[in-house]
Amino acid sequence: MSANFGAAALRHAGLAARVLGWRPAEFWSATPAELATSLGLTADSGSATMMSRFDLQRMMEHDDERPG
Repeated sequence: MSANFGAAALRHAGLAARVLGWRPAEFWSATPAELATSLGLTADSGSATMMSRFDLQRMMEHDDERPG
């Protein structure tokens, strides 16, 4: 994953914790669309950077590699 994605994920996780009261498991189980909707962000508002298809695929591959 790109450094930009990691930094953005960290910022959004902290924001979700403070604003929404989400615990880490709730943040990581949410889809990007659910997070954006919960924070009141839209793709065309310029307030959020949308995740690239490549970053999403890498994140999904990483999740598949974790021990169950």
